[in-house]
Amino acid sequence: MDQMRTREVLVVLPAYNEEENIGELLSQIRYALEQDSKTNYKVFVVNDGSKDNTQAIVESMAKEMPIEILVHEVNQGLGATIRDGLYRAVQYSSKNDIIITMDADATHNPGLILRLIRMIIEGHDVVIASRFQPGARVIGLVWYRQLLSYTASIIFRLTYPIKGVRDYTCGYRAIRADVLKNAMAEYGDKFVDQDGFQCLVDILLKLRRRKLLFGETPLILRY
Repeated sequence: MDQMRTREVLVVLPAYNEEENIGELLSQIRYALEQDSKTNYKVFVVNDGSKDNTQAIVESMAKEMPIEILVHEVNQGLGATIRDGLYRAVQYSSKNDIIITMDADATHNPGLILRLIRMIIEGHDVVIASRFQPGARVIGLVWYRQLLSYTASIIFRLTYPIKGVRDYTCGYRAIRADVLKNAMAEYGDKFVDQDGFQCLVDILLKLRRRKLLFGETPLILRY
């Protein structure tokens, strides 16, 4: 049965007080993924204790597109939100599915999802939308924060080199579902055990220990 199931793209969206962005973002995800009638998809929105209208907007969008909503009654932070979204997506997934993580604040353009998917289909295990590949652009970010990000990239590449990876902290990624499933089976509850943005680095470092093919595609990041 699992082998006969059509590949699905599973998008994990951590959301906290995103009423200004979440509706339009979900519409753009829908548009990007429904361009190909053969692409099945599902979005897992983890509402991390939002106090605005995020929940109501997502519930409304769920009437128009395949969305599953996970709710934290109180804000738990990015680490716990990414953890719960990934674990639910993996639980739902089939072997050949592709899991996408991205931010819900409108900085990650859903138009790039198809390129991430294509690179996974072509043979990569993990693909990162990178600020440090030729053709990438960062718009609206002050120069010293760009410098901090670039410095962090150099430090991580020197300390924990991963062939094919320059951007260790961007959360816009595609990962083969079976890769995540195997990693979670190995680490159990400790696969995502860091809070804040360090959880994104920690996930990569744990995947780094496995024999995987990593790749990147240039990201246009708008703040």
